[in-house]
Amino acid sequence: MLTIYGVYRSRASRVYWMAEELGLEFRSVPVLQARRLANPLAEEAPLNTHSADFAALNPMAQIPSIRDGELVMHESLAINLYLARKHGGPLSGNTVEEDGLLTMWTVWAASQVEPHSVRIVLTYDNGLENSEDGKQTIAAACYGLRRPFAALESQLAGRQWIVGDRFTVADLNIAEVLRYAQTETDLFDAHPNIKAWIERCQARPAYKAMQAARAKEPIEV
Repeated sequence: MLTIYGVYRSRASRVYWMAEELGLEFRSVPVLQARRLANPLAEEAPLNTHSADFAALNPMAQIPSIRDGELVMHESLAINLYLARKHGGPLSGNTVEEDGLLTMWTVWAASQVEPHSVRIVLTYDNGLENSEDGKQTIAAACYGLRRPFAALESQLAGRQWIVGDRFTVADLNIAEVLRYAQTETDLFDAHPNIKAWIERCQARPAYKAMQAARAKEPIEV
């Protein structure tokens, strides 16, 4: 059985969504981010990214990780590409060319989008969005997203999904990276193709199931 290590309020959400899309039976092992704990190495601390047991699984001390049989993997977007390829179906590539495009767009999301979108979500997570520094950080991140948004807006012109004629792992991966920036409604309003596309992604039953599980997790530890 697939085992997913990580909490829903983390990048593990992407893997949980993917598992729901594929209809996979999985075991969830909650692993908290160490930064959320006052003393992550305390004897009574819950399992977290600095715990010795988890560090033995993932020396990078980051979530999510998975165990699938004998395979151990890290990096949420790579995990999703692996799961799509292993289980096949509409979320995976139908041809080697489509498979290449799924990888290309996923790497694009990680390299061109997430460095900016994560700055936005962390500013909000730290309650700094209304401070001068926070506003400047968000403005700089939105500026950095201008070119990636223009590229994705063009890719979605006249089509429903990013690759092929169906929802794929590329849509899931990119939608999760862009979710970090959804507080900036003006950015999405200025790109109607992206706005309509992410609404389609987030209307899917598997996404809603992931979010329902996420909502049950406490915000504060």
